[in-house]
This record gives sequence, C-alpha cells and structure tokens, in this order.
Amino acid sequence: MSFNACVSALNGCELGLSALKHPFGHLIDTLQSEQYEERRYFNPQKLRDVRYEKLPFCMRVLLESTIRKCDGFYIKTDDVSSILDWQKQQNQAEVAFSPARVLLQDFTGIPAMVDLAAMRDALAKQGVDPNLVNPRCPTDLIVDHSLQIDYKIELIRNKERLQFFKWCSKAFKNINVVPPDINTVHQLNLEYLCQVVQEGEGFIYPDSVVGTDSHTTMINGLGILGWGVGGIESEAVMLGQPVSLTLPQVVGCKIVGTISPLATSIDIVLGITKHLRQAGIGGKFVEFFGPGVQQLSAPDRTTIANMCPEYNATVSFFPVDDITLQHFKHTSTDHTEKLVVLEDYLKAIKLFRSYSDQSEEPQYSEMNLSSIVPHVSGPKRPQDRVAVTCMKEDFINCLNEKVGFKGFHISKEKQATQVPFLHEGAEYNLAHGSVVIAAVISCTNNCNPSVMLAAGLLAKKAIEAGLKVKPYIRTSLVPGSGTVTHYLNTSGVLPYLRKLGFEVVGYGCATCVGNTAPLPESVVDAIKQGDLVACGVLSGNRHLEGRLCDCVRANYLASPPLVVAYAIAGTVSINLETEPLGVNSEGKDVYLRDIWPSKEEVNHTEENIVIDSMFKELRSRMEKGSSFWNSLESAESALFPWDPKSTYIRCPSFFNKLSKEACTPQSIEGAYPLLFLGDKVTTDHISPAGSIARVSAAAKYLQSKRLTPREFNSYGARRGNDAVMTRGTFASIKLQNRLIGKTGPRTLHIPSGQTLDVFEAAERYQRDGVPLIILAGKEYGSGSSRDWAAKGPYLMGVRAVIAESFEKIHRNHLVGMGIAPLQFLPGQSADSLELCGKERFTINIPQELIPRQQLIVQVDTGKSFSVMALFENDMDVAFFRHGGILKYVARSLLP
Repeated sequence: MSFNACVSALNGCELGLSALKHPFGHLIDTLQSEQYEERRYFNPQKLRDVRYEKLPFCMRVLLESTIRKCDGFYIKTDDVSSILDWQKQQNQAEVAFSPARVLLQDFTGIPAMVDLAAMRDALAKQGVDPNLVNPRCPTDLIVDHSLQIDYKIELIRNKERLQFFKWCSKAFKNINVVPPDINTVHQLNLEYLCQVVQEGEGFIYPDSVVGTDSHTTMINGLGILGWGVGGIESEAVMLGQPVSLTLPQVVGCKIVGTISPLATSIDIVLGITKHLRQAGIGGKFVEFFGPGVQQLSAPDRTTIANMCPEYNATVSFFPVDDITLQHFKHTSTDHTEKLVVLEDYLKAIKLFRSYSDQSEEPQYSEMNLSSIVPHVSGPKRPQDRVAVTCMKEDFINCLNEKVGFKGFHISKEKQATQVPFLHEGAEYNLAHGSVVIAAVISCTNNCNPSVMLAAGLLAKKAIEAGLKVKPYIRTSLVPGSGTVTHYLNTSGVLPYLRKLGFEVVGYGCATCVGNTAPLPESVVDAIKQGDLVACGVLSGNRHLEGRLCDCVRANYLASPPLVVAYAIAGTVSINLETEPLGVNSEGKDVYLRDIWPSKEEVNHTEENIVIDSMFKELRSRMEKGSSFWNSLESAESALFPWDPKSTYIRCPSFFNKLSKEACTPQSIEGAYPLLFLGDKVTTDHISPAGSIARVSAAAKYLQSKRLTPREFNSYGARRGNDAVMTRGTFASIKLQNRLIGKTGPRTLHIPSGQTLDVFEAAERYQRDGVPLIILAGKEYGSGSSRDWAAKGPYLMGVRAVIAESFEKIHRNHLVGMGIAPLQFLPGQSADSLELCGKERFTINIPQELIPRQQLIVQVDTGKSFSVMALFENDMDVAFFRHGGILKYVARSLLP
C-alpha cells in the first residue's frame, strides 16, 4: 500500500475511512541500496526540529512509528507533537504505538488464535469470506518448551491443542507458528526472529515487538524496542490496532569505569539490577549509554534487559552500536549486504549509537562499572553476599560467630585443626574451609554463555600452568541443556574441564537439590573427626546448610569460573587476590590473575566460535522442523472443525448475535453487584491460572464430560475453552467478597438470598436478563496481565466495574472486552457513599460518549453519585460502543 494512501485501522480499506493525504508525506526519503533497490523511510533531517536530536533513542523509535503510521484516527498528528515535546509531556500525554510484530507463546497464543477462528465462523454465517480474517500485524507464535514436554509425555492430552496450532499455521496468513522441540520463546526471539530493521509496504523501519510475557524486554539488549503486554492488547495489535501508552519518563543509566578483571557477566548484571532497583524506576523506560556500555557484550545486554521485571522498568534499551552489529554478523545468514543497509539506515535516522560523540550523551543517572566486584553468596543463604577479596576474613568471622545464618561458633583453639587422611593411597589434610564439593551448574546461566566459557578457559589455562584439583574433591559439571555441552565442545574447553575432574554428569537438577554422589568415606571420617566446617562451592541457585551433603556445613554460590578456582585452591579460606591458587611442577606460585581469562578473550570466543556455531545449529533445526510436528495431521479448511467433545479447544461465544447494528452505547439499568470487593484484587483472584479444584464449577463441568480429577489439568492449559475459563472466573479460594463476609469463590444471589458459586449466581442473573456490575476498592486488576480476567467477567454478563482505581493493563483489557471501567471520584468510595452492595444500580451512558466523561450512577435507594469513565481516547470509546475490540473488528468486515 502506498505510504500516501489512506491508512485505516486495519492497514486496509475495510473500515471505509475516506482517503486522506498523509500529513507527514514530506518527511519521507528514499534509501538507495543494491539489495533493497529503493526503500522509503522517515528522514529526521527533513523534520528540521532540534528537539529530535535531544530525544532518547527509544523515543526516536516511537516517533518513527508514529509518523509512518499516522492515519488521523488511531494515530494523530498530536501524538507526533507529544513525542517531540517529550520532556514536557512525559507521564501526561497518551500516545499510540504500532509495533512491527507480535510475539506469542503457546499458553497465551491459544486463546488469541481461538478468538480469530471463532471470528471466521461468525463472519462466514453472515456471508463474509472467512479468509478475510487474518492477523494484520506479523505474528510469531512459539509452541515452546512448556508444551513440548507435555506432548512427549502425554500425547493424547495435548494432541488436540497441537493440531489446532497446526491448522492455524496453514489457515491464517501473516502468522508464523514455530513448532515444539525447537527452542524457548525468548531465545528464538533473540536468535532467529529479530531483524533490527524490518521492511514492508515499500518501507524500511526499525524492528519493534510486543509480547505476551514480561521478559519480552530481553530484545531491548539488541537495540529493538519491545515490552510485555496482556493477551487482549496483543490480540488488538494483531488485528491492526496500536498500543496506547502514557508517554513514559526515560531514565538514562550512564555506564562508566572499567570492569574488574575478576567480575563475570553475572556480577555485572546483578550489580546493575541492584543499582536500578534502588533508583526507583517503576514503570519507566531505561536507556543505557556512556563509554562503559562498550564493555558489555550482546548477551550481557540481553541479560540485563531480561531483568526488567526485577527492577520494575517497562523497557531497558541498549541502542544499536558496533558491538550489536558484530553480534549480527555471526547470527545472520546474509550479513554482508543486509548489515551494510542496516548500518546506513540507522545512521541516517540517527538510531546508531557512537560513543565517541559526546553530544549523544545526555546527563542522566550514572552507574560506575568499577564499583562492581566479584561476589559469592553464603555460607548458608543466597542473600548473604561476600566480596571475593573479603572471603578469607569473612569465613574466619563465620567460625567465630554464634551458630546462626552467618555463624558456626568454632572456638579459637580449634580453628587451626587439621586432620590427615588417606585417599587412593596418598595422604592429604582437611581443615576448616576445605572444599570437598565443587559443582559447575549452568541452569541459571543458560541465556549467557560467557560465564561457562570463562570457566572452561580458566580450566584450560590452569592445566597449561600445571595446576590440578585434589582427587578427593567431588567435582561435577551439570549443563542446563545439550546446547551448553555443544558450545563447550565447539570452543574446545570441555577436555580441560574434564582433566580437572569436571565431567558432564547429566542434565537436570543435581547438586542444588542434594543429588551429589557420596563423598569418599575417608573424607567424611576426617570431617567428623575434626568437627570441621567443610565447604561446597557451586554455581546453581540453592545452597541451604546441609543440602549438598549432611556433613558439609558451609556452602557458597559462585560464578562457574570461581567454582573452578576454589576447587583448585582446595579451600575458601583464601584471598584470591594476594594468595596463590597452587604451585606448578617447577615449584612456582600460580595466582588467579595468572590464569583468569580476560573479558576480551571470553567475548572473542563467544562471538567468533560459540554463537556462530549455535546459530547454525538453530537455523538447521528451524529448517528441518520437528518430526512429530511434521507428521501431525490437521484440517485443510478456512474454518476450524470444532470438536464438540473437546475440553481444550471450544468456539467461544464472543460473537453471538453479531450484526452491523447495536453500535451505540446502552445505559446499564437495574444492575446487581455480582461481587463487592476490597483493595488490591489481583488477576489471580479474578482468573486463576493454577490447578482446578475438585469442588469448583469448572470441575463440575469437566466431570460432566466424564473426566476424572487426574485429567483436569490447569486453568492455564485450558485457556482455549471458554466454558472452563468462565467457570474459573473468580474461582480463587483467596477471594474476599464482602457480600458473604468470608473468603472463597462464592457470592450472594441477591434476589433469592442464596449463597452460590460465583459462576452459578452469574448464570442465574443472565437467565433472568439482569445486568451485572462489580464494586471494588483500590488497584483493581493488579498483578500479572491476564486476558481471561476480562473475558471471563464479560461472558458472565458483567457490564461495568466501579472501583477506586485500576491497574492500567487490566483497565485496557476491560475496555477491549466492552466492559466499562468506572472510577469513583477522588475522595469517594463504596464505603464513603454508604453502599452495602445489595442495591440495584442504573448507569446513564449518553449516546455521544467522550473520553474521561463523568457519568451519573443512580441507586434504587434514591441516592446518586458520579463516576469517571476511564476511556482514555476515541479508540477506547469505539471499542466500548461495539462491545469490545473483537466485535469492533468483526463488524468492520460485515457488508
């Protein structure tokens, strides 16, 4: 479609908008390249606005999308002005953003695709070609590991879900279904799906993504703007709607200083996470800049961005720079031509970071890498961190302290105890602090190979220096996956780890949960004889006292290379900075600094050997696909053949009575409160994702389908069945409903005075034609975004929620389902208005509803009060008028 043509809500002409000249056509230029011939792009130099130069890089991505997608309806010229005036408009203006693509994982993908399949059915019944229903925004659906394991173990239980996904892959355009047994969703996003620069409709533009998981932010580490959204928001984007967001505050994090030679990627990530958590950046965008960023590899950056939920930021953005391009040279199949275009384009629109240009560094907060030093955690709890340089002193203090989290209470005269013992014919000595267990475990380090490579390179240098690990120390290597073994082999370091005793013992939970091979009897006897505080060192995530072995009292979590180092030293009572690890065959002292691999050495091995090999393997697996997926049969039809016996996939009733009419808002008359709730009602209260209780309404339904409790599975697994999910709405045993005065998934059916399951009460109200509302306190809908927390109430007949405040994503979900989010005016609440929750409510909704309009609520007791309708823009009002985003789009396709 021409850039200057009409741009409708669906990037087509189905909504019938009149043709308009694009308001920013004069900002479009042409990029010349041999590969792309002529591609148009937004040229900021034509903007001639000095404010663009001052925008953070992440805001420039927002601006580019807003200019390119401006249609005068969903995305307006005011949005462009607000972004350019970002510093004055932050936390105030609402803007619309159209990402380049959508990322779904299997559990959230099922309800989204079921909705599209149901929309096809509804339109086909109206005589409309069902093939018109497709995602408008390119969408990747990853059937990742959570479903893959189930499939192999219980084929029958998951076969129908996989067959549905297979049908989707063939029936819908603009969706890419990645089958199981390939990789997890975020690894695929990083390693295969991301493009940095996208092309479409004759344009090139920055890649961007919204995904149905909070850790979608990993992609920010590669210079791609992305964050997690809820299920209904993702469906809206799939159907061509932009994401609405309050223009965020952008906090700059300046990285300066030099990384300590002994600090690993784990130390860096945890240090930056701690800094940002203390900075109080909840809900903000973070952008990294400064000379220290050049010391962070691409995997380092993605790991930091992955920690966004830990420090409560929305985005952690690393602009594209030379290191990013170097990373893509190893991961792209056609890197030579494409990377030249990529670099030229990003420089043309000033999205390429050059750290030699000081003008690109606005003054924000600062993070000094020199302050990050290597730590271990222990001896009993993970939160007790100890700097490696202070390890010896701290261990001695632990011997002196009274028995507790940091103490063993060993008397002064016994602290020097040494116990000789024989092992395999040789004599050794054990003392307090002696290492007897050393386990390199990668389960917590899988997304960043650098720390495992550092351990392997250190082992290589140790062998070359003539160092060994004492044979009585129980050493082991437990990779988190076969991929780890693959890259340790490819880089050539695995044989050196084996020579030090770190053999691959298997894949799975081992040392952390106490699955350690028994210590030699002579070692155990020596520990008991001297009442010694022996030590274990591991790179896992659990190390409670006695967990590794009942005779090992001190256990430390450390990075993989430090595990190898302490194993060589044979003790934790050592200052690794000033004392030698051991003596070589020539009697010469060897220090840790002599064998510690430099960060440049690790990065070179990672980028030039490991990543290239890993990506070749991934591309091969993507091309071959999954054998059982390839053999899976599915229907060859535009409409999905719903199986009435299925308890996993069911056609939802969202589109019942679909017609072109009924597009004016109807007042809500004589509604009863289904529930009267307090503060901080979470989405877990509204729509639980866990197991299905045997006495619940959902259980009764499944039992009617002849399923046993063992076959119930979870609500999360049954998100494709509206009958189960509606019965699971408000099914939390922790729900506190003021109508009944006790905890549980029950409510009062007010006309009869009976206490019923919430679903049964809602069903009775719907039979009687009575509309429903919900009364609530502050922060209604907080917690994880969950689409069924809005879909379930909608199918129960809830028309409005009146609360003191709403969590923003959940508010968006309510609007997306056609439920009115109504907020008490400041200073008012159900209690201040003396509402008991048993009244009937009439809410007058005008024909010409506008955003943030005050509405009058009349109560059958004679009183009335005003509420604020939390529709933030015209788009919200349009969705509400049509009964939600799904009906809105479906009606646009009706003749």
